[in-house]
Amino acid sequence: MVSKTLLTTMYQQIYRIRVFESQSIKLYRGGFIRGYFHPYLGEEAVAVGVCSALREKDYIVSTHRGHGHCIARGAKLDRMVAEVLGKKTGYCRGMGGSMHIADVDSGNLGANGIVGGGMAIGMGAALGAKLRGEDRVSAVFFSDGACNGGPFGETINMAAIWNLPAIFVIENNGYAVSTPIEQSCVDCDLYKRAAAYGVSSSQVDGNDVVAVYEATAKAVQACSKGLGPVVIECKTYRHQGHHVNDPGEYMPKEKLDYYKGEHDPVTLARALLVEKIGEAAVVDLESGVEKEMDAAVEFAKASPEPDLQEFLDEVKTYYY
Repeated sequence: MVSKTLLTTMYQQIYRIRVFESQSIKLYRGGFIRGYFHPYLGEEAVAVGVCSALREKDYIVSTHRGHGHCIARGAKLDRMVAEVLGKKTGYCRGMGGSMHIADVDSGNLGANGIVGGGMAIGMGAALGAKLRGEDRVSAVFFSDGACNGGPFGETINMAAIWNLPAIFVIENNGYAVSTPIEQSCVDCDLYKRAAAYGVSSSQVDGNDVVAVYEATAKAVQACSKGLGPVVIECKTYRHQGHHVNDPGEYMPKEKLDYYKGEHDPVTLARALLVEKIGEAAVVDLESGVEKEMDAAVEFAKASPEPDLQEFLDEVKTYYY
């Protein structure tokens, strides 16, 4: 069992992601966020469990549904809100937006809008660490939908051949956009695929932050000893459609009620923490996060947008 201090920190991060996503949806509805926005509601325990087990020197590679990964890795809410609002004070100066947040200083190598697009980046980061002789692990997040794409087999196979310190985290939320996994896979236990590449793998309840943390901690130890790569499948369920404007009518009501009720990662982690520190202390923690988010929204709204010339200079720098 994890310590009281670690459990407190993990719940605070889970709640921080929940508040960020919930308030960001309201900002989107209010016209403050442009473009697509893919909420991480319901999957918070995966990001927090994984990132809590990583060390400061380790890498993560995120996905289009990546706000939770960034926050779990230590991103500040003010700069996160500023980025999704397209403001100059954001992590990418407002030019990354919701799907392309990165913070290399914290080991966050970035999110991207390509399904499975981060797998090769994470594998490459692990290769670089090995070539430099560094004890550094690369954790790569991707979805169940990405498991049916070519990069899944290619990168895991290469990581296995080269014995790389990479942890491949499957966030199995049950859908590739609106296609249920039962219609795209004969065997829906995706972790089993790793065996074909000679890679160690396991499956955990992705809504149980302690289970995710413990599985990741073991994977970090294995990679640190040169016994990687490792695949971890986290079974979870998102709380709504693929993005903010998707009503999610294809999601069965009984499953949504279960995952938004008794098996909500916030509910599960909160119950564990209440046993450790009491209801009043948990309420105080939640109040602090809510105030932090309110301040972040005000900061972001008051921040300037990047000017056109700065944007054009970026385009020239990277594409010419």
